[in-house]
Amino acid sequence: MDTGQAINRTQDKMGGGNGGWSWLLLVFLLTLGAIAAIVTLGRAGLIVTIPCSVIAALILCGFYTLQPNQAAVVILFGDYKGTDRVTGLRWVPFWYERKKVSLRVRNVTSEALKVNDQRGNPIEIAANVVWRVSDSARALFDVDDYAVFVNIQIETALRETARQYAYDHGEDGQPTLRDDAEIVGQRLRSDLQSRVDVAGVTIDETHLMHLAYAPEIAGSMLKRQQAEAVIAARQKIVAGAVGMVEQALDQLSSRGVVDLDEERKAAMVSNLLVVLCADREAQPVVNTGTLY
Repeated sequence: MDTGQAINRTQDKMGGGNGGWSWLLLVFLLTLGAIAAIVTLGRAGLIVTIPCSVIAALILCGFYTLQPNQAAVVILFGDYKGTDRVTGLRWVPFWYERKKVSLRVRNVTSEALKVNDQRGNPIEIAANVVWRVSDSARALFDVDDYAVFVNIQIETALRETARQYAYDHGEDGQPTLRDDAEIVGQRLRSDLQSRVDVAGVTIDETHLMHLAYAPEIAGSMLKRQQAEAVIAARQKIVAGAVGMVEQALDQLSSRGVVDLDEERKAAMVSNLLVVLCADREAQPVVNTGTLY
């Protein structure tokens, strides 16, 4: 998503804050001075006490704290001055505005969306996305609400990705949603990253959390899957039976157990295939006469 001509890209830059402990010590000294002036000079000490109290109060207005994986964007009358990422007690002059941004990893599971796959079949799909803010200036200044923006883009990217793959049985070895979740997840991550880059967001992981046919076709698709499973099982049974029959004929011929002409071989093959491929147990018929 190219929005370079639509907005002015903001570049994150470090700085803007100062260590707060030295300023806290200054507040402590001003407080002591104000108290000492009142105690020693009485009412005349108000000349010292009032300025010291006002200065100490203004200094106190500039304190803020930062925890690990937290940043403060410093703004002066609408002008971006820098991003402070140093943890602990921090300070800026009270006329500077500070906006805190969490840089911690966030985990979002989208709602189940109803979309059409590559073949036009309606499916339900949901994804889990792990993301974090990597550029706090972009997150604050280049989009209106970066958290809402990311959630909307997750839904958009998920819909677009689902349309690129069939639910199952892809043509010519193409990946499918059901069997190639890792490939689909990588495609989703790449598409989503390009969409949220404008907000200074990094996508760490994407995984499919829910995948199913839509209720209106779920019954029909289940019957199709059952039929395909039966056909696949039958193919394996027939392939195994043919191998067993071939092996039996070869062993009978090599050991000289019985000499069968082509007609008898065909009859034997037919009987063995019926026995091996039948759904029910065979009911043998005992022949008390000769083979011919």
